[in-house]
Amino acid sequence: MRIINGDVFDVARGFVSREVCISGGKIAETCADGTVLDAKDCYVIPGLVDLHFHGCKGEDFSDGSLAGLRKMAEYELIQGVAYICPAGMTLPEEQLTQVCETAARYQAEGGPGAELVGVNLEGPFLSAAKKGAQNGAYLHAPDLAMLERLQTAANGLVKLVTVAPEEPGAIEFVRKASQKGITVSVGHTTADYDTARAAFSAGARQVTHLFNAMPGFTHRAPGVVGAAFDHPEIRAELICDGVHIHESVVRAAFQLFGPGRMVLISDTMRAAGMPDGQYSLGGLDVTVNGKLAALEDGTIAGSATNLMDCLRTAVSFGIPLHHAVRAASFNPAVALHMQHRIGSIAPGMDGTVVLLEKRDLSIRAVVFRGDLVSAG
Repeated sequence: MRIINGDVFDVARGFVSREVCISGGKIAETCADGTVLDAKDCYVIPGLVDLHFHGCKGEDFSDGSLAGLRKMAEYELIQGVAYICPAGMTLPEEQLTQVCETAARYQAEGGPGAELVGVNLEGPFLSAAKKGAQNGAYLHAPDLAMLERLQTAANGLVKLVTVAPEEPGAIEFVRKASQKGITVSVGHTTADYDTARAAFSAGARQVTHLFNAMPGFTHRAPGVVGAAFDHPEIRAELICDGVHIHESVVRAAFQLFGPGRMVLISDTMRAAGMPDGQYSLGGLDVTVNGKLAALEDGTIAGSATNLMDCLRTAVSFGIPLHHAVRAASFNPAVALHMQHRIGSIAPGMDGTVVLLEKRDLSIRAVVFRGDLVSAG
C-alpha cells in the first residue's frame, strides 16, 4: 500500500509531508506496486494505543466475556484505536483470574478488531479513601504473590498495575513488580509527596489518571503530582474527556510534564458508543448523561467517550495536534515497552495508520497492518 499527499506524524518533527509505504503489514522504506490511498487534506497518524479503558458498546473487560472483548476490540479499531490494554476493576481474585484468562485467550485466537497488547490491573491494590468508583469490598493490600498468579493466568499479558504506595508493603511490592517488567502506576492514593517519591525511587514509572483520585497539587503539599514532576522518567495519564479535568488544567499538565511524558487515556466504561442510561462498572450502578458517567452519590465513574475523541478534545483545549497524537500513541507504547513495534510511523513498525481530515479531525480511513478496515 502507498499512502500519498498526507501530512505524516513524526515523533521528533511533528508533521512532515511524505509518502507512507506499507508492505507485508509493516511500514517499508520504499513502496511496491499495490493499493494507493490518497491522503490529500489529511493528517496520517499512528493507530492509537489506549492503555486504560474498561469497556464500550455495552461490554466491560471485567465481565470476562470473550465475545464481549471481541465486540469491544471491533469498536475501538473503527475509532482509530488499534491497540488496547483494557483495565480490570477492584474485584475478587477469582473474577480477576477469569478476566486475565479471557485476555490471554483473545490474544491467542485473534480477531477482526484492535490488537490486545496487555492487561491493566487498576485494582485491587488501592486506598479505601480514594477508591473512587472501585468496589471497596474487594480492596486488597499490595500482594506480589497475587500479582504473580494473575500474571500466570494472563499468560504474561499484565503490563500495568496501579498501587497506592501508602498501603502496607506497597514500596516493596513496587520494587519487585517493577523488576518483573511490569509498569507500576501510582494512583487511587492518599500518598503525600515523600511517599510518592519513595514509590518512584522504588521503580514506579507512571501516575494513574493524574489529579483524579489523589490529593491535590498545592504550594505546601505538592503530593503525587509534585513528586511525579520531580522525577523526569515518570509518565502521567490524563483523562481528556471534557469532564474529568478542566481545560485549563489539561493545558497546564502538558506544560508541566511536557509532551514526552503525557499519556492520554479514555478510562471508558461500557456506555461508550451507547445511548444515555443506566449501566454498571465493577458491579456498581452508573448513570450516563452525555459525557458524564457517575455513581448515585455523584462520584465520576469512568468516561463515556473513546480515546480518539479525547485526542480531539485535547486539541480543542489548545494542545498542539502533534503533542496530542504523541500522548495517545508513542508515549503509551513506551509505557507498554512496545515502542519498537507500535506508536509511530517508521520503517519496521506495524503498518497501522489513521487518516484524519484536517478540517475537523474526523476519520477518513483506518489501515490496520496494511489492510483498509474502515473508510469514511
